[in-house]
Amino acid sequence: MEIYQSVFIGLWLILVTIVFQAMVMVGAHRAEKGYKVGKINPDLGQESFFFRSYRTFWNSLENIIPFLGMSVVAILTAYSPFKLGVITWIYAISRIVHMLLYYFISTEKNPSPRSYFYGFGLLATLFLTVDLGIYLI
Repeated sequence: MEIYQSVFIGLWLILVTIVFQAMVMVGAHRAEKGYKVGKINPDLGQESFFFRSYRTFWNSLENIIPFLGMSVVAILTAYSPFKLGVITWIYAISRIVHMLLYYFISTEKNPSPRSYFYGFGLLATLFLTVDLGIYLI
């Protein structure tokens, strides 16, 4: 397992990022005027930091499932540790930049700067999916 050390550190960073996003989202929600547990004002938009932190967190949850699953299969099948490490770090850095841009740029424009980093993370997942599939065949 030592050969996957870089992968494990990258996966750890990805998961820590999601935990951080959850804490930011909870804090932003509690700071909202008229805060009620479990209730989100449907009128909120990009101008609301809570809205952006909520969307960032849920976007990360939606995207980690296939990446983490593919990573586990890759490790269990002895997929290239170097290749998996590079893919993992591209994904991790892309998700962190996506998060920061989502937190600090309030825009309805699409694509926005954060969209590009979402795309880099998605491409990393798609590359791993296809390359791992080829490796397994």
